[in-house]
Amino acid sequence: MSKYSNLTQRIITGLLGSGGIVAAVWYSEWTYFAVFFIICLFSLLEFYKLAGLDGLSPQKTFGTLCGILIFVLSFLIEKDIASPRYYFLIFPLISCVYMIKLYKKFERKPFTNIAFTFLGIFYVAVPFTLLNIAVLQDDGYNFEIILGCLFILWASDTGAYFAGTFFGKHKLFERISPKKSWEGFFGGAALAMFFAFLMSQFLHSLTFTQWMVIGVIIVIGGTFGDLVESLLKRSIEIKDSGSTLPGHGGFLDRFDGLLISAPFIVAYLEVF
Repeated sequence: MSKYSNLTQRIITGLLGSGGIVAAVWYSEWTYFAVFFIICLFSLLEFYKLAGLDGLSPQKTFGTLCGILIFVLSFLIEKDIASPRYYFLIFPLISCVYMIKLYKKFERKPFTNIAFTFLGIFYVAVPFTLLNIAVLQDDGYNFEIILGCLFILWASDTGAYFAGTFFGKHKLFERISPKKSWEGFFGGAALAMFFAFLMSQFLHSLTFTQWMVIGVIIVIGGTFGDLVESLLKRSIEIKDSGSTLPGHGGFLDRFDGLLISAPFIVAYLEVF
């Protein structure tokens, strides 16, 4: 009964959440901005909360503020509302963390806390910021790229969950995540590549080859993203990053695959 209840919550939350995100991404660049602003904000808060549970003292407020400002600044620059020269403001802004630490009470390892402040920005905010580069192009807002990537990512997660639940026997990375299996990985990969094919048929902003490459990136990057977050949670000895999303845990649990995939996707689209 407990397992069924959790599955029901997972399905309801997934449908409502994904439906809201799809509608926001499809409607306009400003609704896209709003929904990913919220996702980025809550993901940053969760990360710094996890670091605090492990006995660390990163600059939670300052790190969250920096991450959000970087995301906002990137959106405004890519939308040609602000000049690219404002990117240079990022470096003095995040450098202020050193000065802030000088006025804090004695800490045993202040530079470890500084490092985790930077890690939150780089691990969480930067991948979401890179999405702005992918969707805001010279010819305007292109919702197809982010929408297709999300569908492929969700397909990978869904396929891996059900294939792992019903057929999982061979452990994928037992030291980090005992529940993940090779059967789940291949189930997720199969469904993700099928959706990548579907995207190539209905969303024509990218070629067939580009969609298939993005599918491979999401399968591999999404798996590693999940494992990286599992490593973080395992080091703190907790199950979920939060309880905001019933059946899914927290925002980091739901979007961990995107955090690793996004840099590779954007680099592929911009370089190749």
